[in-house]
Amino acid sequence: MNLLLISNSTMAGEAYLDYPKHNISGFLGNEKVKCLFIPYAGVTVSFDDYEAKVKSRFNEVGHDVVSIHHFDDPVKAVEEAEAIVVGGGSTWQLLRMIHDNKLTEPIRKKVLGGTKYIGWSAGSNLACPTIKTTNDMPIIDPLGFDALNLIPYQINPHYLDANPEGHGGETREERIMEFLVVNQSTTVVGLREGCMFTYSDGNIGYEGKLPLRVFQYGKKPYEVQPTDDFSFLMKV
Repeated sequence: MNLLLISNSTMAGEAYLDYPKHNISGFLGNEKVKCLFIPYAGVTVSFDDYEAKVKSRFNEVGHDVVSIHHFDDPVKAVEEAEAIVVGGGSTWQLLRMIHDNKLTEPIRKKVLGGTKYIGWSAGSNLACPTIKTTNDMPIIDPLGFDALNLIPYQINPHYLDANPEGHGGETREERIMEFLVVNQSTTVVGLREGCMFTYSDGNIGYEGKLPLRVFQYGKKPYEVQPTDDFSFLMKV
């Protein structure tokens, strides 16, 4: 597999997809790639506008995208894709449309066959076994929680260490610990903003200035530094 799984599209105060654009370019390579873009997570933006937003940034670094909503046969579009890009937004809406269009197995087969996959936020959640560790409100029935199952652990993107000042609700860590009580065999990683995973030729890499937080049932959460070995995650 060749995966680039990004926590978030945009850092505060920066332009859309600005901070990871060179990671995206390096991942896709020197030759121009026209990626199949899946905008299904977009709820408050039209698919045309979402495509244009992503296209602008990809064009800036020498690549291109075309959205799957332009194709009459989405399965065939996946089967013929040079690379697959899945944007952020509502993970629930994303998975519902993946299921409605019967794309789970075609995408999985395509990526396992070597086609490059880039996802950020909801697009990273989609690469997990399920979408159960998304932060998004369940705005629609996704027709099952099972996702692409490209990696053996769960990502919690946009991971935050504390609640905003004055907020008395549960912290993100407390919510993940609740998840582990009823999903005891699952490993969850808190992927902080500005950080991403890379997979290439069986090797897992990590990019970002902040450490990864790892959660496992019966264990105290712990930090893995950016320079550490992350290969253990593919064996959980």
